[in-house]
Amino acid sequence: MNTCGFLSQYMCHVSYVIRDEVEKYNRNGVNALQLDPALNRLFTAGRDSIIRIWSVYQHKQDPYIASMEHHTDWVNDIVLCCNGKTLISASSDTTVKVWNAHKGFCMSTLRTHKDYVKALAYAKDKELVASAGLDRQIFLWDVNTLTALTASNNTVTTSSLSGNKDSIYSLAMNQMGTVIVSGSTEKVLRVWDPRTCAKLMKLKGHTDNVKSLLLNRDGTQCLSGSSDGTIRLWSLGQQRCIATYRVHDEGVWALQVNEAFTHVYSGGRDKKIYCTDLRNPDIRVLICEEKAPVLKMELDRSADPPPAIWVSTTKSSVNKWSLKGMHNFRSSGEYDNDCTTPLTPLCTQPEQVIKGGASIIQCHILNDKRHILTKDTNNNVAFWDVLKACKGEDLGKVEFDEEIKKRFKMVYVPNWFSVDLKTGMLTITLDESDCFAAWVSAKDAGFSSSDGSDPKLNLGGLLLQALLEFWPRTRINPMDEEENEANHVNGEQENRVQKGNGYFQVPPHTPVIFGEAGGRTLFRLLCRDSGGETESMLLNETVPQWVIDITVDKNMPKFNKIPFYLQPHSSSGAKTLKK
Repeated sequence: MNTCGFLSQYMCHVSYVIRDEVEKYNRNGVNALQLDPALNRLFTAGRDSIIRIWSVYQHKQDPYIASMEHHTDWVNDIVLCCNGKTLISASSDTTVKVWNAHKGFCMSTLRTHKDYVKALAYAKDKELVASAGLDRQIFLWDVNTLTALTASNNTVTTSSLSGNKDSIYSLAMNQMGTVIVSGSTEKVLRVWDPRTCAKLMKLKGHTDNVKSLLLNRDGTQCLSGSSDGTIRLWSLGQQRCIATYRVHDEGVWALQVNEAFTHVYSGGRDKKIYCTDLRNPDIRVLICEEKAPVLKMELDRSADPPPAIWVSTTKSSVNKWSLKGMHNFRSSGEYDNDCTTPLTPLCTQPEQVIKGGASIIQCHILNDKRHILTKDTNNNVAFWDVLKACKGEDLGKVEFDEEIKKRFKMVYVPNWFSVDLKTGMLTITLDESDCFAAWVSAKDAGFSSSDGSDPKLNLGGLLLQALLEFWPRTRINPMDEEENEANHVNGEQENRVQKGNGYFQVPPHTPVIFGEAGGRTLFRLLCRDSGGETESMLLNETVPQWVIDITVDKNMPKFNKIPFYLQPHSSSGAKTLKK
């Protein structure tokens, strides 16, 4: 379950993401793609932590269908199982999640990994999935067991493969589930039999990280793409490399292969996508050139040869490139077997584009420690309110440094939060150590009180109260419980219930994340959902004591006035004043 544990209670932090209610566009690089040809749907997942579903009908005005949100860090890989009914995802938040792909909700979370989960592999005939990552472990999961998990019964027995000496970045399993291969920064390929978990062999040859792997159906041949710029074809029977293809100028990060395992499609750091004939490497076609390094490719397998290939990059848009004419191109001999001669791309324009959004790449916390200026990948500058968790103003393409100077105020407020731009959106984190450092007067913060007083406000405390406003435990002061019960018996309204902090609210769709100091997520929910029965129960187990003190018990940290003396300069003749 999502419990903090005794030690974690003292190491938890609270984060939240400032964002729109519906994030329709990929906001950062897209790490993974899966195509469901039966429903004409494309699944994209990436660095903004959101999995999205798109309609790939050709001329649809708005291809966006839905978002699947539960991860709190980059989603690194996804696989569609059970004939498209189930989606499995792997993330840098250290979890593997199981989703209902048709309805778009998360069914269960697997917390077996101890570090970033980078890769998944799927054996279709066996409904078996493998996951691996930076903790060097490979876990095997029976998909039918995973789809039967419930919130109360989510203990999973799994077999694991160990022996990797380094972080795993790529994984492949053949369709029959008889062979599994991993690639890592160790530069070797390691091979196991997933049925017995026995190590079969270690294949040496690459000189850098192995970033992509593919196996043929019966598990006798393997293709690998590496940051060393080469693609290698291995015979597992002979336990050796039988061919090396030097097609790219830089690292090869993504591979796809046709059904017959005769042609490999490759992409990577040099932004180019090639198709190479594995039997005759001189026959190769430059399909297209992307505008950014290629992270993933997905063949449209509705025909053979494939009619198109979907490509995702470190930018947020996803392109579909036509492969029509490839077959004629190959058979007519209109290719250049001198690999030093630049090739003309088969396509200059994508057949279809799923447009991405801009991601925030630069930010500056203003010295009022409440507002942030940001700049995105389109060079647009925006002004944000940390307390109200929303965008204050779009400023357009203005000079970032000039805007910082313009908004400077002569005020000192200590740092009380930190900002992370990893997902391309603003993630604000509150730590127990400095969350309560900032005190300001209500008037200075722009909050007026009905009685005309000007109390000192603790910014971190008020924000925590706003984030947990809908959690039933925060709505009644324990001191008032007996009185409220009496009022309820007498038919009177519970007028002593305090919601939030009385000064401001945050948007109800704001994601709130409880995490451990090391970055491991304990629980994520939307503000408005904290009133739900299951979420409320999980919050009871997860919220650390220092947050409960503020939100439930309403014990704001004390504002201590410190006496000090102003010592005038000796030449002024003024007396020493006590402040």
